[in-house]
Amino acid sequence: MDISICLCTFRRPALLDQLLAELARQNYDGLRAEIVVVDNDAAGSGLAVVDSWRTRMPIPLHSDQEPTPNIALARNAAVRKSQGEFILFIDDDESPEPDWVQHMMATQRANDADAVIGPVGPRYPAGVAEWIKQGGFFAAPSRPTGTRLGYSQAYSGNTLLRRAAIAGLPGPFDPAFGVTGGSDTMLFWELERQGAKTVWCEEGLVTEDVPVQRAKLKWILRRAYRGGQSFVRAEITRLHGVRRYQRAAWLGARACVQLVVAGGLALLNLPFSRAGAARWLRTACAQLGKLGALIGHRYREYAKQ
Repeated sequence: MDISICLCTFRRPALLDQLLAELARQNYDGLRAEIVVVDNDAAGSGLAVVDSWRTRMPIPLHSDQEPTPNIALARNAAVRKSQGEFILFIDDDESPEPDWVQHMMATQRANDADAVIGPVGPRYPAGVAEWIKQGGFFAAPSRPTGTRLGYSQAYSGNTLLRRAAIAGLPGPFDPAFGVTGGSDTMLFWELERQGAKTVWCEEGLVTEDVPVQRAKLKWILRRAYRGGQSFVRAEITRLHGVRRYQRAAWLGARACVQLVVAGGLALLNLPFSRAGAARWLRTACAQLGKLGALIGHRYREYAKQ
């Protein structure tokens, strides 16, 4: 098997059905491909959708169930179930362009990469405030294809992984980060430590719905808080002894300074630009997340789904 398209789903059967329809129309162009769906809902809310597609899908379609709500456990189950030389992750609320698989594989071949990351662009519903769109809070980054990425720039929502690169890693996603977020950051840190090559694929675009309830300042700030926590945990979890305490002290001191600066800039921007003020406020909340992680608080984002 050349490539396994892996997706984890949690109580979103309508979106899962839409994604499977788009994967059925995908250009595989001679690739030996399969699809692996892991339902992370104990009630198996997505399994009937998968069953309805088995005879209609042009490539093999497999399913599994991970009843414990934990995104890392679900991703690990998908890796175990898959057989491809390459594993291509996509989220259940995302939609790929027709040549998505081809672009991701072409970038891998051209760069002999161990991992390829593609952009995830937003689809806004009616009613989203214009300043949310202007602020770029959900916008995909833009980089030349082949750009080398560090571990902190990588994510698993649109990612191609070489199986051989992750074969020796436990998990490979760490369940300790499975409800807080950050398991993908930990994976890419380990890959980088081992010398793996991660590159960007600008053409490998997928888009995702931005629900109205997410397109609000409160959700943006919560997400920033969680991101700050994930960053700090990833930074200090891998360290031990004195080095861990030294790194934690440095990160905490830096976060305090950045919190004050970002908070001040948010206030200065408020009379002129709501989007600009919100961007600085988001930065301030990320620093609060870092400080919260350092004192032991854990924001369990995926436990709230």
